[in-house]
This record gives sequence, C-alpha cells and structure tokens, in this order.
Amino acid sequence: MYKYQAVPTLYTTIIMSSSIPNENPEKAEPPHPQHTMVETEESLRGLGVSESHRLDYNYPTIGHNSDPVFPEEYTIETNTGLVPQKTLEQVKSHGSTSTTQHGTSADEHSTDLEKGGNGPTEFVTFTINDPEHPHNWSRVYRWYITMVASALVVCVAFGSSIVTGGLGLIEDQYNVSLEVAILTCSIMVCGFAVGPLLWSPLSEIIGRRPVYIISLFLYTVFNIPCALSPNIGGLLVCRFLCGVFSSSGLSLAGGTIADIWSIEERGMAIAYFAAAPYCGPVLGPIVTGWINVGSGRLDLFFWVNLAFSGAIMVLIGLVPETYAPVILKRRAARLRKESGNPNIITEMEKTKPSFREIARTSLIRPITMIMTEPVLDLMCMYIVLIYSMLYAFFFAYPVIFGDLYGYNDGQIGLMFIPILIGAAFALAVTPAIENRFRQTCAIRSPTPEDRLLAALIGAPFIPIAFFLLGATSFKHIIWVGPASSGIAFGFGMVLCYYAVNNYIIDSYQKYAASALAAKVFLRSGGGAAFPLFTTQMYDRLGLQWASWLLAFIGLAMVLIPYVFWMFGAKLRAKLTRE
Repeated sequence: MYKYQAVPTLYTTIIMSSSIPNENPEKAEPPHPQHTMVETEESLRGLGVSESHRLDYNYPTIGHNSDPVFPEEYTIETNTGLVPQKTLEQVKSHGSTSTTQHGTSADEHSTDLEKGGNGPTEFVTFTINDPEHPHNWSRVYRWYITMVASALVVCVAFGSSIVTGGLGLIEDQYNVSLEVAILTCSIMVCGFAVGPLLWSPLSEIIGRRPVYIISLFLYTVFNIPCALSPNIGGLLVCRFLCGVFSSSGLSLAGGTIADIWSIEERGMAIAYFAAAPYCGPVLGPIVTGWINVGSGRLDLFFWVNLAFSGAIMVLIGLVPETYAPVILKRRAARLRKESGNPNIITEMEKTKPSFREIARTSLIRPITMIMTEPVLDLMCMYIVLIYSMLYAFFFAYPVIFGDLYGYNDGQIGLMFIPILIGAAFALAVTPAIENRFRQTCAIRSPTPEDRLLAALIGAPFIPIAFFLLGATSFKHIIWVGPASSGIAFGFGMVLCYYAVNNYIIDSYQKYAASALAAKVFLRSGGGAAFPLFTTQMYDRLGLQWASWLLAFIGLAMVLIPYVFWMFGAKLRAKLTRE
C-alpha cells in the first residue's frame, strides 16, 4: 500500500471528506463517491500512479493483460474514489515511451478499454482511509485474521495426517496391507494438488469468503462418510475429496494474509503462516495416537477432525471479504445501480474472460511454468524435498520408536513435539531476519536474493536432523537422541519455506500466483509419494542408513539456496522466460 501525503490537487468540484477507519469493517458504511468529483492527472501522480508499476502478487490473474492499464486500482486510495479513464491515459502516456513490454501503445490500450461500453469510463478505487479497505482495519483485527488463516492451514494439514496415529486400526478394520493403510494419508495430499486449480480462480470471481464457506462446509461434511465407511474404497474416495475441498485453505490463506497487510508489513505475517502447513501435520499423530491408545476406535479420528474443521469454518466464515478486486467490483455494481451510470467499473470487469482464458490462466500456465522455468523448478524441488521429509518422519518414527523402544502410538506421537519446538525457534529468529531485510530496503532497492537469508540459516539444519536421527537410532541410546532431531528439522524447515516462498513471489512478480500454484502442485505430489516407500526404505536399509540417505540428499540440496544467493540474479536473467 502506498504512503500517502498531502499533494496539490485540482478537482472539478469540492473534495469529499475522508472516513475514519472502523474496527468492525463489515458494519462500516463506505463513503459514496460523488460522480461530479473526479481525479486529475496531478492528483493521480501525487498518489503514486505512473507509467509503470510493480504488481502485487495478489493482483488478479484472470481477466487482465500482462501489462494492465491501472495496476494500482486495488491498492491505491483516492480522494474521490473514481478515476476517469481519460485522466488515467494522460498519466500513462507521459513516459518517454508509452509502449508496454509487448509493444502495445497507450492509444491501443485506450481502444481496448473502450470496447464493450459507451461514454467515459470511471474506474472505482478505495477512498482515503476507506473502512472497506482491509489495510485500514485495526492492527489487532488484522492480526486476528492472520491467526485465523494460519489456524485454517493447521486444521487442513492436521486432517491429512490424522490416520498416521492408527495405521494398525485401518489394517485390522479393512483387512488391508500397511501400504494401503498409508495410502489413506497420501490420497488426501493428492487432493491438495488438484483442489487449488479450482478454488484459486473461483476466489477471484466470487471472492475468498464464499469459497471458504462452500469448500470447508463440504470438507466438514465429508468427514462423516470417512468415519462410517464400510470398506477401504469408500474411505479412500472420501479422503481424496476431503483433500480437494480442504485445499482452499492451503491455496487461499496466504492470499488472505496478503490482502490485509501492505507489502512493507507482510513479512512477519507470512512468517507465521509459513509455519502452519508444516506444524499442522505434526499435530495429527500426537492427537490420534492417544485416541488409538485410549479407545481403539478409528471413527473417532474423523469425528475429532469434523469438530476441528467445523469450528475453523465458522471462524473463517465470520471474517468479511478481504479480496480488494471483489470488494471494488461489488461497490461498482452498487454505484451503477444508484447512479444509473453503466460506465462505473473496475478494470477486471472491463475484460470478461472466457472459460478458455480462465482455464489457460489457472490450469495451463502453472504447468507450463513447471516445464519452462528452471529457476522455479529448482526452488520448488527444494520445497518438495522438505515437505516430503516431513511426511517421512510420520512413518520413520513409528518404525524407530516402535521397534527400538516398544512405544505405543500415543507415546510415538509425543516424539513429534520437538518438531514444533524447532518451528517455534524459527519464528523467534524471524523478526531479526525481517529487520535485516528492512535495513536493506532502506539502503537500496531489494532483490529476490535478499529474501534467501533465512534459507541460508535454516538449510544446513535439514541434513543435520537426519544425520542425528541415524546416528542415535540404537537401542542403547536414550530416546532423547532421535527425538531431538525434530528440533533441528523444525527449525530449518520453517526458515527455508518462509524464505523460498518469498523468493518465488519476488522473482515472478506478475505471474506469482501461477508460480505459487505450481509450487503447491509439486509440493503436494512429493508429500503424497514419499510415505508410500518410507517404511520399506527403513525396513530394507536399516534405521541408520535410511536416515543417512535422506541426510545426504538434504546435504546436496543445501547448495540450492546458497547458489541462488550468490548467482541468482545472473541465473534469473539467463533462465527466466516469464
């Protein structure tokens, strides 16, 4: 969001008084722009509108050109709340060259904008201190929303791993092998890869809040057939659908946090969010392990998950709409109705994409980026490795602590607590990393490589964790040894994910949404595949060498953040096509 200051402005009439931010944005009455008041070229320049502008990664991916005419529309605040198209064109045409990166001139943009409407177009914006603008909500309320969004991700990730606390129950109840029992975990993670391809574009059309309510209601309901399924086939199908419906939390929660924080303030909020998809799965075996020990009932796993997801659905459903394009689209519709002027619109409404265009943006572009962007592939593979190793812990710990120490499922679940402790340590050092980044921003314009500092710190801890796990997996060594490996892993895991996530966003500014979709797709695929062979790997290689194999893989992957930190700018310039 821009830093505003008083600037000399010329309006056609008197300027409307600004509103006071309201802590209850849903009940606040937004100011109604008067149609006789318009912004001038001078006032727009004073507010930050210029020939070019760096897109926020939350900018709509559907229905806009790669170089949009009014990219500031969803973040800027104007005095009148309406920006005439012709005034905007005057600002855009005053650069040394008025062509875009695709060779489109300002006049051609004007022609595109005039298609489909008559009369002068006026773009709707937020007004100064607009109570409907999420950036103007109170800081306490925005932190509350951040915590609710993070809790949603924890809930979804928790649901994926609940079955790991009772794989033996699944084997006995459905008379299946251990591999099929493990598949009940993997199949839900597969759903995480498919769901975002639906929920992300839908949220840009109807808003985040309706998508949350619809998808999480279905997720909550489909826990019922999971609990009552008479056969393994029904359980697998319902678990996959649970993954598809719940994945809205994984794909949209980060966007919700970006909606309510400005770019300058977003770092700390994203850091807390980054820990959620990794801490959530750790809670699954802790809770369900003791349910297994205490009751031996598999259905209780899903009833508990139903209660958790239902509570989160209510909390996130009470949060008002945070997606600026949808908020302004609704405002434009209201103003058109009140004024009778059909030319009051948002830029997203000006271009109405076809189903083919939506499919290309949401489905094809992420896959295309996976195949054509080596920088994205390497960073995503690093995330895939870390996410897969986390799920490997869920099936390595039962082998290690079950075989060596004879622990029951409840006691094995407690061994995952050190991972949470490590994640907490990572969050404790994050403010210092964020302060370092802000100092860099004050000295010079930051680069994506500046975001990798956290990964430089955290990356070595991933192989250290598995070297420690293998070296202490002997019966005569006290259980604290292998359990403490989780502290190192949790610390490195959160720091690396937080850094790489920001690196991808900064490296693929205009296509960040597609790049993140590609990351989720690959990460979920790795998380689904790894558990299927982890148990066999430990059985055949032994407790030590199975862990050390993962450690050597992790050691090789440490090179990725360090190489990009030193040579990232050159590699991006040479290899990046988008």
